[in-house]
Amino acid sequence: MENLNQQIDFIMELDRLKAIQRRCRIKCDDNRFENSAEHSWHIALMAQVLSVYADEPVNLDRVVTMLLIHDIVEIDAGDTFAFDTAGQESTVDIEAEAADRIFGLLPEAQAKSYRTLWQEFEDAETADGRFAKAMDRMLPLLQNCRNEGGSWVEHDVSRSQVIKRNEYLKGLVPRLWDYALNEIDQATDKGWLKRD
Repeated sequence: MENLNQQIDFIMELDRLKAIQRRCRIKCDDNRFENSAEHSWHIALMAQVLSVYADEPVNLDRVVTMLLIHDIVEIDAGDTFAFDTAGQESTVDIEAEAADRIFGLLPEAQAKSYRTLWQEFEDAETADGRFAKAMDRMLPLLQNCRNEGGSWVEHDVSRSQVIKRNEYLKGLVPRLWDYALNEIDQATDKGWLKRD
């Protein structure tokens, strides 16, 4: 019964992720900001759909789990804008502490398993971690391209910043990298991304 109580506490803690607002807007629904729970669901499904484009084998169950848990730390750390370099660097320790606390709500074996997967996503050194990270990076690109530049326009983001952020696609899913580059070129031509 103790394990079940811990698991329920963890599940109820996850409810707080629905309140974490991101900088990407949802084109429908009055162009409101997306929340982190919606983002996690969206990229998990995206990974299932686009996994056929991976050039090296990925374990889709592991990838989907990574994507469902990767932003849980934002419950404590909040969301940092993707192109806020200083903010990204300053949140590394805060997010690690958040991962320890939130996954620590679970029974020890589950806590360790989720914490390890979360770190694998962060490190992006395995095929599964790189593919998960690529999906996390590609969805905002697609959202901004379908929303007339969205947060790119609002924050004066450059073409080179978006290319650098999406480089995880290059080696692992080159067909998606080519697609992303085409989208980036179109966004630049339309003035939604700053030319460098």
